[in-house]
Amino acid sequence: MTRREIRDGIFLILFRYEFYDEEGFRLQSDQFFSDLAAEKKEDEDYMRKKLDGILSKLPELDKALNERTTHWKTSRMGKVELAILRLGLYELLYEEDIPNNVAVNEAVELAKKYGTEDSFSFVNGVLAKFL
Repeated sequence: MTRREIRDGIFLILFRYEFYDEEGFRLQSDQFFSDLAAEKKEDEDYMRKKLDGILSKLPELDKALNERTTHWKTSRMGKVELAILRLGLYELLYEEDIPNNVAVNEAVELAKKYGTEDSFSFVNGVLAKFL
């Protein structure tokens, strides 16, 4: 899998987080990985590790997003944009091997693919506040 495909998969799982309780989300994640049939075990391991990292930092990520946005607290954001922002911000703050411009660009590309017509500019604007 390419890094973009891996990131796409992480987004798809992370998006589900807002719709389920802890047990339901775990079941959703397990089902996703069961359906994924990753070519390489390392890809699945990387995805699981990154997802766990994002979820462990969720309070800090949401706090940082809420501090840097005006009139757009995480509770008001669309679920697609929120999942993308959490993933992008995690990469900006905690993944030293991913250049900042790559993290932002990949988040923008996810927003273009999964979001509304204006999602990509919103995601870009919010993440730019962390650069």
